[in-house]
Amino acid sequence: MIVNVWYSVNGERLGTYMGHTGAVWCVDADWDTKHVLTGSADNSCRLWDCETGKQLALLKTNSAVRTCGFDFGGNIIMFSTDKQMGYQCFVSFFDLRDPSQIDSNEPYMKIPCNDSKITSAVWGPLGECIIAGHEGGELNQYSAKSGEVLVNVKEHSRQINDIQLSRDMTMFVTASKDNTAKLFDSTTLEHQKTFRTERPVNSAALSPNYDHVVLGGGQEAMDVTTTSTRIGKFEARFFHLAFEEEFGRVKGHFGPINSVAFHPDGKSYSSGGEDGYVRIHYFDPQYFEFEFEA
Repeated sequence: MIVNVWYSVNGERLGTYMGHTGAVWCVDADWDTKHVLTGSADNSCRLWDCETGKQLALLKTNSAVRTCGFDFGGNIIMFSTDKQMGYQCFVSFFDLRDPSQIDSNEPYMKIPCNDSKITSAVWGPLGECIIAGHEGGELNQYSAKSGEVLVNVKEHSRQINDIQLSRDMTMFVTASKDNTAKLFDSTTLEHQKTFRTERPVNSAALSPNYDHVVLGGGQEAMDVTTTSTRIGKFEARFFHLAFEEEFGRVKGHFGPINSVAFHPDGKSYSSGGEDGYVRIHYFDPQYFEFEFEA
């Protein structure tokens, strides 16, 4: 329920963003880290001042907010809501430069998703579109101007849990319940590579420095108590981007990994697990690894 900001060098908690009353499903910061956007199961999307933790805007919805994000310039936000309680899934767009949209809680564009709900979404190159992954395994590219579906592909057979872009935004990687992560072209949504595992993949990230992909996942949460950590496959797994071959695993979590992310300098990565810990791993041996309880 509480969003925290941590100092990644030593795990010190710097502050909290108090206000949500339900599970927080998504967090994003704008390009200069002045503002933070959060979406929650309490049927709200909230805008915060990153430094002070002050809530700047509250956008109420009819169902849980599953994904959210700032565009490239930090002026436009988008978020998607779940298909639940008789309400269908929508993607809403707000221009933060127009206070009337925030005050009236009326987006300048709202896209209905009639088939399967959106489970992950990111802004595409130059903020011209958003790329959305769906519960049924489909990928859609929606125009940020008209709302129309520009490209539709289905390479996954089950729910897409995560989408993360490369540093130059020309590629993105998806993580799916079908035990794979896949690499796509951001503009055409052409499928490039597949990284296969034996367990559901909850998150995947692309290294900003090397041709490496890190995958996090593990056995379904409901089955974890009946399985040892070794069999549960709770390691973070590294694959070569071009050759699709696994070359390393990092242990540490005692439950499924829900999210992974590389540091912008590429020298470390973080992983958050259902065991309640966030772990920071450094690739340079002169640094130590540590974990902190989230």
